[in-house]
Amino acid sequence: MAKGARENIKLKSTESNETYWTVKNKRNTTERIELKKYDSTLRKHVVFKEAK
Repeated sequence: MAKGARENIKLKSTESNETYWTVKNKRNTTERIELKKYDSTLRKHVVFKEAK
C-alpha cells in the first residue's frame, strides 16, 4: 500500500485552549490552514489555526 500525502494536523483555537484534529493533503495545501469552527468552551464560532 502506497503512502499518501494526507497527514493528521491539530487545529488550535485563537481565543481558548480548544483543539480539533483533522486531515489535510500536504501536496495540495502547503500553507497553514485557518478554519472557523465552533468553540464549545466559549459557545461561539472562532478562528482555529494549524498548530505544530
